[in-house]
Amino acid sequence: MVVSIARPMKVENQSIKLIKPSNPTPPTLSRYKLGFIDEFLFAVDVGVVLSFSANNPNLVARLEKSLEETLTRFYPLAGRYVEEIQTIDCSDQGASFIHVNANIKLEELLFSEVNKYIDDLFPSKVEVGDSLLAIQVTTFECGGVALAISGLHKILDASTLCIFINEWAAISREENSEIEFTGHGFNSSLLFPARGLTSLPVQPVTDGMLSKYTRKKLVFTQTVISNMKAKGNKSTRRWSKVQLVSAIIWRALMKANLTDPERESALIQPVNLRGRMGSLIPKDSCGNVLGLCVTKCKTLETTEVLVDRLTDSIKTTISNFARAHHDSEEGQAIVLNSLSNMTNLPSSTHVVIISSWCRFPFHEIDFGFGKPIWVAPWTTPRNHVTVLMDDAEGNGVEAYVCVHEKYVPYFEEALELVNAFVV
Repeated sequence: MVVSIARPMKVENQSIKLIKPSNPTPPTLSRYKLGFIDEFLFAVDVGVVLSFSANNPNLVARLEKSLEETLTRFYPLAGRYVEEIQTIDCSDQGASFIHVNANIKLEELLFSEVNKYIDDLFPSKVEVGDSLLAIQVTTFECGGVALAISGLHKILDASTLCIFINEWAAISREENSEIEFTGHGFNSSLLFPARGLTSLPVQPVTDGMLSKYTRKKLVFTQTVISNMKAKGNKSTRRWSKVQLVSAIIWRALMKANLTDPERESALIQPVNLRGRMGSLIPKDSCGNVLGLCVTKCKTLETTEVLVDRLTDSIKTTISNFARAHHDSEEGQAIVLNSLSNMTNLPSSTHVVIISSWCRFPFHEIDFGFGKPIWVAPWTTPRNHVTVLMDDAEGNGVEAYVCVHEKYVPYFEEALELVNAFVV
């Protein structure tokens, strides 16, 4: 059941700090050059919010101290992006850390139209300035807490975000604060060296723009997914839950397109390259380590046809990556071409971006006060951008769709035949 919050959520700042690495970054590491995948990507923020029911009096101080230690290991996140030379200045300027108190209970937020309030759980750009990493700790009247972490997509992807938070949580639990960090850290520029690529253009976000977008949450339970697979899959292809949900959302957004629902559409899906190429890319590699799968549709097809098309497309894309070695010119070219497939689309194409964060263990993160009771992804608001996550049990899918306000009624109408819970 979704209810409205009886009283508007308001937050009061308690502290705003810059948290710096506990040990200074050596001068030899003062410049981190972006790799070509980093160069290519949008200069937007990507993040996640974790909500916990338990709180303790030393929570904020504990998080600050463990963050200092973690930033020593992930030092580029404490730096600043120098756009002119596509480099991170790693002079330990610090990550933004904000603590606020909310005037409601966490339960009031979780049982409301929570998507309307996600932005309030993240630091504003005014507060964080040019920080690459920003954290906001929101404490509620009940003692619950929401921990929101966001970073610049130019320096991290969803996998890096998850690696960083899990490492931070482990240090917060004091499990390995004295153990030498053996992870690969930020190595995307070593894996995919810079080529001087031009970033994808992105329009600056304003308060007026934020008010024009709505986040819709779609909940696909394991039962709903199983029933849809049994009812719709008449082909020999094995449908994954990610491709099934992606096809449903893609079709609904195409139908909701007020300009021309029959114009050519393209679905962009990031593909995690860790462990997927012919040569080894360690799973703990940090930075942007991804390619793109682009699937086109010239006319509005049935959901079943779209799932088959996505299944074939992603299978071909992954197969191409698996045959290539990232440390060869051929492998570099395959990854580069996958990115170019997006920029080569005609300007008239209706573009939808769906990023799957399924299988990333965000639900397992434990800072020492239990696992989160609610997890939600967050990105800088962009029309027709969707992030998928596993539900808490790991079998269903929660989809967070960003839609322009004028498209919302048409989008919801297009989803009427889907037996998913929409909030």
